[in-house]
Amino acid sequence: MSFIEGLMDSWAVYPMLTAISFIDALIPVIPSEAPIIMAGVYSGSTGRPIAPLVVLAAFIGAFIGDHVTYFIGRRFSGMIDRTRPDSRRGRVLASTRELLDRRGPTALIVARFIPWGRIGVNLLMGATGTPLRKYSPYDAIGVLIWAVYGVAVGYLGGSAFENNPLAGLVLGLGVAMVFTLIVEWVRPRLARRRERRARQRADEPAKPAGDQPEGSAAAPSSLARAPSHHE
Repeated sequence: MSFIEGLMDSWAVYPMLTAISFIDALIPVIPSEAPIIMAGVYSGSTGRPIAPLVVLAAFIGAFIGDHVTYFIGRRFSGMIDRTRPDSRRGRVLASTRELLDRRGPTALIVARFIPWGRIGVNLLMGATGTPLRKYSPYDAIGVLIWAVYGVAVGYLGGSAFENNPLAGLVLGLGVAMVFTLIVEWVRPRLARRRERRARQRADEPAKPAGDQPEGSAAAPSSLARAPSHHE
């Protein structure tokens, strides 16, 4: 804890958070949410590091990392297309394609909170040739929301336990974990509900264009040409 406290009180914490966020955007070996929440905890309890600078450091690392992943997808689009669908990576890519088909560029915002999902979205958007003018703004929004969320959760925990940063860290990580579990519980159920509605709409018999309410068929006969006086 003394090492962590010394690190959080040092300016070295900002480039460290940038590096962790960058690596996590490429390979989710180091979950960047945990150190961001930890920095938020110490910011709320001791005032250091400075919360807006933590958000900025995490934003820069994640935004650059996402774009590196995007260009990797553009460069190796053929390799991505040849990924076996029954492999773990293939299943991630398949679910990511479904997310992209359903939500389009806004999938970047949703996927930012899913470690493997955000990598899959970035790879596929590069592989499918999504223009940067459409990709970058949505990625910036998603990364900013993600960074603010992580710092805010930690900050609230640190403010609640000003004299005990460890308890604040446990609270912040607990809130983040509960939020993630709720999202993962709700997300598949919403997807199944949308699928049921889509099947119901597909199963509804199409109404022929010539169908008319009962009794309306006789109406045109009244418009038939009446015999003239001379006939």
